[in-house]
Amino acid sequence: MGAAPEVEIAGALLDTLVRRAREAAPRECCGLLIGTGPRVASVVAARNVATADSRYEVAPEDHFAALRAARAEGLAVIGAYHSHPSSAPVPSPTDLADAVAEFLYLIVGLVPAAEVRAWHLVDGNFVPVGLVRT
Repeated sequence: MGAAPEVEIAGALLDTLVRRAREAAPRECCGLLIGTGPRVASVVAARNVATADSRYEVAPEDHFAALRAARAEGLAVIGAYHSHPSSAPVPSPTDLADAVAEFLYLIVGLVPAAEVRAWHLVDGNFVPVGLVRT
């Protein structure tokens, strides 16, 4: 997808991410972002198969199913989302270690208040991406 200064996403999708994060707490929720270029068209929930509550790992079967569904609609998996139930939506060292440059990352933080932030990996570091609520 390449680094984008802003990403468009419907407000209803952001609300869905916050709801999923609250429902999954104290575990992290996770899923995939479907869209094209700088626009998230939909969010697909995935099973978190990580053994620790403070980590996420998208179930491979869910990832492949999302890839197939996106392609069928002429779209792509452009990123992933996950939650930080007990902290702000800032990438952790684990997030950095597991990140890939071509993905957009949305993190839902629940503390001190629910907030969603977007990030891209650029030259080995996360950089913030503006979220444009549509």
